[in-house]
Amino acid sequence: MAEEIKLDIIDVAGTPSTMGEQQGEALRTRIHEFVDVRMAAVHQYAKDRGRESADGILGVGTESLEIYAQWDPEGYAEHVGIARGSNIDPVLLYTSTNMTDMRDALLLKDGLRPPADDEGCSSLMIPSHMTKGGLAIVGQTWDLNPPDIDYVVAIRRRPDSGLETWSVTCAGCLTLMGLNSSGVAVGTTNIKTYGSRPGVGYLSVLHSMLRSHTTKQASNRLLSAPRAGAHVFWVADPTDLREYETTPDSSILREPIDGVVCHTNHCLHDTHIANQAEARSSSSGSRLKTINRLLADGDHDIESVKTIFSDRSEGFDSINRYPEDGQGTATNSVFIARPAQREAFACRGPADRGRWYHLTF
Repeated sequence: MAEEIKLDIIDVAGTPSTMGEQQGEALRTRIHEFVDVRMAAVHQYAKDRGRESADGILGVGTESLEIYAQWDPEGYAEHVGIARGSNIDPVLLYTSTNMTDMRDALLLKDGLRPPADDEGCSSLMIPSHMTKGGLAIVGQTWDLNPPDIDYVVAIRRRPDSGLETWSVTCAGCLTLMGLNSSGVAVGTTNIKTYGSRPGVGYLSVLHSMLRSHTTKQASNRLLSAPRAGAHVFWVADPTDLREYETTPDSSILREPIDGVVCHTNHCLHDTHIANQAEARSSSSGSRLKTINRLLADGDHDIESVKTIFSDRSEGFDSINRYPEDGQGTATNSVFIARPAQREAFACRGPADRGRWYHLTF
């Protein structure tokens, strides 16, 4: 039996700038490698869509970082600290870590409809009445380029002021999936619509949301952001669970009141479907159907959610994806949170291959 994939944990404390520097210093080699991997991937992505390269993407990143600095000085200070600690250009780092938004702003043009892309994630929100313990459970897989698995880390932040946080992300990145000491959990899945533009990247939005004391506060932060691209954002506190399917100009709310709310990587709302820049992939459709089926009966707990995220019933179109599936996408990490308990469970790699870590405060 193969050895379980381990997850490195980086513990930082202090001001946003200091916490950033600590991350940059601890992860310097991996950050440089990750940026190289991401930049190579985006140039290939552009070629696959009929362009010679993704030249111009750093211009999008420059404008986006300027917008971010004005919108969230605290998060910007941490990002610049990471860049300083790892000795890398802040614009290059911002462009690379928020790559899906930066590339969409560059490549998604009206009239161009690229083929369906198999990348993406699977998320779920289970209301309290559908769990064994009567406490809501939320979570997701994070699926993207298979090489990214080498750079997945967990960051524990103990700021001088404000809430402590856990995030599961990639080296050099701000929050991708996370939980704070007030019991607010956040995450995202990717969708693509026309209208992407320079703006605040999705990791920066999530990072800001995670400093909130309630879902309502986090939602207000999300909706106020000058967002760069389309994403599904989910946010939960001990009593309030919400999912927002968003574009840079609009958002549509779903709440798991009568049943579960799940999402993969295609738009579900008519107003966004009409503006969708890529067709729904077979993977995205299959994963959404499977996750809803597996959740339908209720009576779930952390172990049953781990089992769902391990599902291989549809082969390479399953929720749980392996590098050897050959899709160009694999499950790089999994995150499950129980906000009322201020606890999360995370692994690096697929749910059935990674060692699970219990993240608490």
